[in-house]
Amino acid sequence: MADPQKTALGERDIEQAIAFLKKGSYLLKYGRRGKPKFCPFRLSNDESILLWYSDKEEKQLKLSTVSRIIPGQRTATFQRYPRPEKEYQSFSLIYSDRSLDLICKDKEEAEIWFVGLKALVTRANNRKWFESRTDDSHCSDSPKSSTRRSTPSNTPFSDPGDAGGAAFDVKNRWVKAFSEIISSNAASKSTSQAESIANSSLSSGCVDNSSNRNSASEAFRVSLSSAVSSSSQGSYHEDFDSLSDVFIWGEGIGNGILGGGVHRVGALSSMDAFLPKAFESKLVLDVHSISCGYRHAVLVTKQGEIFSWGEESGGRLGHGVEMDVFHPKLVDTLAGMNIESVACGEYHTCAVTYSGDLYTWGDGAHNSGMLGHGNEATHWIPKKISGNLEGLRVSYVSCGPWHTAIVTSAGQLFTFGDGTFGALGHGNHCSATIPQEVEILRGFRTTKVACGVWHTAAVVEAINESVESSTRSSSGRLFTWGDGDKGQLGHADREPRLVPECVIALSTENISQVACGHSLTIALTTSGHVYTIGSTAYGQLGCPASDGKVPTCVKIADSFVEDIACGSYHVAVLTSKAEVYTWGKGLNGQLGHGDNDHRNKPTLVEFLKDKQVKSVFCGSNFTAAVCLHKWIPSVDHSTCFGCRNPFNFRRKRHNCYNCGLVFCKSCTSKKSRKASLAPNTSKPYRVCEDCYLKLKKPAESVPLVQTPSLRSVSLQENRTTKIQGTLLRLSSFGSILQTESSQLKLPDSQDSHRSPASNGKLEMKGFASSKSSNSVFVDSKKNLPFSEPAARLSCQTTSPVSSKSSPRESYEDINDDLKHRNDILSQEVIILRTQVEDLTRKSKSLEAELERTSKQLKEVTAVAADEAGKCKSAKEVIKSLTAQVGYSIRWVVYSPLLHC
Repeated sequence: MADPQKTALGERDIEQAIAFLKKGSYLLKYGRRGKPKFCPFRLSNDESILLWYSDKEEKQLKLSTVSRIIPGQRTATFQRYPRPEKEYQSFSLIYSDRSLDLICKDKEEAEIWFVGLKALVTRANNRKWFESRTDDSHCSDSPKSSTRRSTPSNTPFSDPGDAGGAAFDVKNRWVKAFSEIISSNAASKSTSQAESIANSSLSSGCVDNSSNRNSASEAFRVSLSSAVSSSSQGSYHEDFDSLSDVFIWGEGIGNGILGGGVHRVGALSSMDAFLPKAFESKLVLDVHSISCGYRHAVLVTKQGEIFSWGEESGGRLGHGVEMDVFHPKLVDTLAGMNIESVACGEYHTCAVTYSGDLYTWGDGAHNSGMLGHGNEATHWIPKKISGNLEGLRVSYVSCGPWHTAIVTSAGQLFTFGDGTFGALGHGNHCSATIPQEVEILRGFRTTKVACGVWHTAAVVEAINESVESSTRSSSGRLFTWGDGDKGQLGHADREPRLVPECVIALSTENISQVACGHSLTIALTTSGHVYTIGSTAYGQLGCPASDGKVPTCVKIADSFVEDIACGSYHVAVLTSKAEVYTWGKGLNGQLGHGDNDHRNKPTLVEFLKDKQVKSVFCGSNFTAAVCLHKWIPSVDHSTCFGCRNPFNFRRKRHNCYNCGLVFCKSCTSKKSRKASLAPNTSKPYRVCEDCYLKLKKPAESVPLVQTPSLRSVSLQENRTTKIQGTLLRLSSFGSILQTESSQLKLPDSQDSHRSPASNGKLEMKGFASSKSSNSVFVDSKKNLPFSEPAARLSCQTTSPVSSKSSPRESYEDINDDLKHRNDILSQEVIILRTQVEDLTRKSKSLEAELERTSKQLKEVTAVAADEAGKCKSAKEVIKSLTAQVGYSIRWVVYSPLLHC
C-alpha cells in the first residue's frame, strides 16, 4: 500500500513542473544546420504541444509523437558542437526519425523540464494505447482483432521475450484500473491513483518504457484541480487555470530577505525596491493569493498549498524553527489541508481551509491572546482553533498587529486578542484569548472585516424593504469601532467606540470591501468608488483637502475600482482596466513609482501598465501584485528587455548568455565567465545587468541571520538532510547517463523484462522500480523537491535514477565535476595573478610619478617663498622711498616760509 502523503507530494512535484513548462523559458536549441541558438520554449495550455519560436516563426511538436527522452548529448546533432561541460543540462526528444536537442540553463532547470515532459509524454502514450485497445474492443468479433490482442508486442508494456500470458495479465490489470477510475467516486479516485503514481516508473530512462505505470496521473490532476476550483470563493474563477506571476516592491525587497536577499531590514542602506520586481523563487509555484505582514509574507497556490518566507520572529512563519527563510517554503504541518485564504499580522499568521477550519501560529507572548488558543503560549507550527468555533465554518479572517477577527459562513463575527481602545467590539477594554462573538451584531450577516492597529471595521448586510413594490434587497453597511484618535472611525469626531457603530455618512452607499491601516480606513462600494477616513500624515487619504473625520471619495479618473489594499500608511487599488494606483507614504518605495516621495493623490504605477494584474496586496511597508503570466513570442521581441528601445540597423540584438533574453548592446555590455549558457567557461560572455549582479554574488552567499533555535527538529538532522539532498542532486544525472548507456548497448534478447507479479517489482530493459530498495518517493521530512532548497526535484519524483546504479560511478561523476571546477578556478587564479602583476607595475609607476611631482612642488614652493621675501623687501624699500619723497616735498613747500 502506497503512502498517501508521499504520493501526494510526488503528484505535486509533477504539477509544479508542468506549471513551470507552461510559463516557459529560454533554451539553447541545436539544429541540423547552423550554430545553436536561443529559443523561447513553452508548453501549450492543453499540455499536448511543445511550442517554440525560431526566426520569427512559431513551431510545434506534438508530445504524442515523442517516443522517448534521452538525457545527455548522445545524438548526432549534439556531436556537431559538443559541450561536455553541459552534459547534465542537456536532453533530446526523439520523434519519428528526428530529434529535438536542447540545453537548459542549469541542472535544476533540466530536471524540471525532464520531469514535466516525461510525465506528459507518458500520459500521451498511455492515452494512445488505451484508445487503441478501446477501438479493438468494438471489433471483438473479428478473428484478426483477437489475434492482435493476444500478441504481446502490440502493447507498450511488453517485449518480444515475454510470455503472452504475462502481457495479457498486465493489459487486463490496466483496463480494470481505468474502469475503476471512471466508476469510483472522487475520494477513491485520489487513493487509487496515488498508489498508481507511487508505483510508476519515474526512475526509468526512456519514456516509452515507463508508460504503463503512470496513466492515472491525468485523472488525479484533473480531479484535484476540480475540487479546488469548485470550492474557491475568489473572484477570478475564469482565470483559475491561467498561470500567475508575482511582482513585489517596497521595504526589504531590494536586497532583503523578503526579496530573496540575505540581509534583514536595516542591515544595509539600500534594501528597498522602488519599482515592482518580478518575484523569483526556487520553487515552481502557481500563486493564487498572497498575504503580506510585517517583513514576512505567505502565499497560497491554486492547489491549496501554503508557503511562507521572510524574517522569522516568534514562529510567525510556521516552520517550527527560529530561522529566517529566504524563499517560499512549504508549511509542512498544513500540507494536504487545501488552504483557501491566509492573513498576516505583525507577529502571527492565520489560515482558513476549504472545510472552514482556522489555524493560527506565531508569537503569543505579548499578553494579547491574538492566537485564540485560550493562553499566551507561542506556537511555532500551525494549531487549529476549536472551542467556540466547533461546528462553525470560518469563511474569512483578518489580522491586525494585536488582534484578530473572523467571519463564519453564517455571517457571525468573532474577535479575539488585545482589547485596548475597545478594538474587539465587546463593549469593554478587556482582552480575549479565545474567539468571542460580537454581541451587538448578532442577528446580522457580516460579510467582510478588517483589523487596523487599534480599530476594526466590518461590512454588514442590511435589508432594504420597499413598501411600494413589496420587494426586499440587501446592501452593505460600514460599521467601525475602537480607537478614533485620528478620525479613522468616520463618525465626525475623534472619540473611541467600544461597540460597532454604523458610519452614517456612508449609509446611502452599498459597501463591498473594507481595509484598515494605521489610523486609516478604506471602503469600496459596489459602484467602484473608494472612500477614505483617518490620518492625513502622508497623504494616504488621496484627497489633500480632506480632514479625515468623515469619509471622502477618492477621485480616480474614468476608473472602476475592483480591489483595494492598505498598508500601514499607503494604499493600493486595482481598477477594471487592470491598472494599479497607489498613494500615501513612499519612503521605502512601497508606492512603486521609482522614488521615495509621498503621494497625496492616486498615481498610476506605470511599470505594471502592460501587465494583466489580477489582485493587489499590501504589507506594512511593501506591496505585491499577482498578474496573469504573459507569454511573449519572438515575433514580439522587437524591443530590448532592458531599455525597451526598439531594435534597428544600428541597435543590434544580443542574447544574455545566462537568462537567454534579448537585449541591445548597451544593456549587455558586461561580461561574465559564470554565464550558465556560455559555450566556453574560460572566456567571458555577454550578460544582462540583473544576471551580472546575480553571478557576481558568491555561490554560497546565504548565511543564517540568526542562530537557529530548533523547536521541532534537531540541527543535526537538518545538516544530514542537506548533505543527502546535495549528494542526490549531484549524482542524479550522472546515474541517468550511466544507466541509459548500458541500456542502449544491450541487445533485445538480453532484456530482463518480467511480470510485476513475479518478484514484487517491475524491471524494464535494465531499469528497476522498487518500493523497498530505492523508491523515488523519498521521505517528505527529508527531501521535499520544490520546497526545500537543499533537495531538488531530481531526488524525489521523476528523476530517472536507476535502483542499480553504482555509488562508485556516482562518486566518479562527482570527482570529474570537481576536477573540471578546479581547472576553471585554476585558470581564474592565473588570470587574477596576471592582473595583480599588471596593477603592481602601474602602482609603482604612479608612485614614481607622484614622487617626481612632489619634488617639483617643493621646488616651486621654495621659489615662491623666495619671491615672496623679495616682494616683501621691495615693498619696504618702496615704503621708505615714499616717506623720503613726502619729507622732501614738505621741505620744498615750507622752506621759503621759514626764511621769511
